[in-house]
Order: sequence, then structure tokens, then C-alpha cells
Amino acid sequence: MTSATLSSDALSFDEPTGIAPRGTLILLTGRGEPAAIYGRFGRRIAADAYRVRVVETRLADLAATRADVVALLDDPELPSPRVLVGSDAGAVYAALLAQELNVDALVLAGLALSDGDGPDPADTWDDELDRRTACPAHRGVLTEEAGVRRGRLADPLPAALATPLGAPTIPTLVVHGTADPVAPAADALAPFGDDASASTVQAVLVADGRHDILNDVTHRSVAATIILFLERLRLGPELPSIVRAS
Repeated sequence: MTSATLSSDALSFDEPTGIAPRGTLILLTGRGEPAAIYGRFGRRIAADAYRVRVVETRLADLAATRADVVALLDDPELPSPRVLVGSDAGAVYAALLAQELNVDALVLAGLALSDGDGPDPADTWDDELDRRTACPAHRGVLTEEAGVRRGRLADPLPAALATPLGAPTIPTLVVHGTADPVAPAADALAPFGDDASASTVQAVLVADGRHDILNDVTHRSVAATIILFLERLRLGPELPSIVRAS
């Protein structure tokens, strides 16, 4: 566990024994999501020697969430590059925090729409699962995890997050599903359009991906995409290419 003082417990995943860490990811969860549902993601990224810390985004207490992120960034045991990762509302908050905190890059996954309005509530739990993911394993985790707050995907974002996002000024990877029923891809990617520099923002669409894109059926491909982004980041903020078509 990290030695930082946190106002809530952060879920921690470290690199395998004997391997030098290559960087740190601080992940902010989305609406209705406890940190525990990111175990699969954390283990996979940590296996490639990137430390992962998962912080629950408390929409009713964003100041406490920010304090948790600051405590982790102040931890000398967590190596650079330091990357803020967010899912859903956590992605919106990560983008805003990156404007004021000293982080090296952003990964925004399944970005919630920052217009203040959530979708209509799902009629049943199965309907909400359908919005979140097509992955049977993740659907099971969501169903069995007592901390999951059902129906929260319909919650509007708090006023502090319901503001239009600008194009980030640091290296940013945006990952969004083409079949996201909560935040249509075209709307979610709109803030990173014509004003975004190709060297600053890389937007990736996941075929048939739903809203919980870090935990959807394509979670292996999404994790691999994030690792490639991190490896490019280690070469410099201009993200030099490592693997490209001939």
C-alpha cells in the first residue's frame, strides 16, 4: 500500500517482484462504482510494471476526492510518469484536475457528458448492466459487489463537473465505445475535435464498446492500447511512435 495519507482507501496494484516500476496510474471511478470493481484492470496494468491506485470519485465530496489524488501525487514512492485515468464522471474530474495538478498525462475512458444531464434511469438492473458492459465476468462483478450503487448512471453530474471541457494541454488518450448508450461517442469526443492537437490528444474508438469501456468485453485490447500509450509517453510528451504500419 502507498504511504500517502488518504481520506479513503485507495485500491493498490504494484509491479511484479523484481521488476522496476515504469510509472503510476491514478484511476478515478465513475458513477456508482467502488474501487473494488477495477481489480482486473489494476492487475493487468501492474503486470506490465505500472503501479495503479484506484480512488473512488465521491461526487458529493469532490474536495475529499481531490485530496486523495494530491496525497498520491505527493507520495515519493510512486514513480513518474504519473497519469490520471478516469472513467465516466471520474474522467470528467480527471480532466479538470489535470489543469491544476502536476500530472504527466491523461487517460479518459467512457467519458460522461458534462452537460449536467444523465440518461433516463434504467428500468431494471439488467437494463443498467446492458448499458455498462457486455462482458459476462464484469456483469457478475457488478452484480455481486455490494458497494455498487445501482441506478447511479442516471445521476446528473454535479455543477462543478457540468461544464464544457477544453482540449487538454498534456498528452491525453481518450477511449470510448462506439455502442455507448450513456454517452454517444460523437458527443463524448466533441471537446477533443478541431482544437485538439494530434500530438496532444489521441482518440480511440472501440468497436461495439459500451460505457464501462475499461471493463467491457474488449478489456484486453483497451488495456493494451493504454500500455502502448504509456510506453510512448515514457519516450517524451510528444508521444513518439513505437509501433506503426509499414
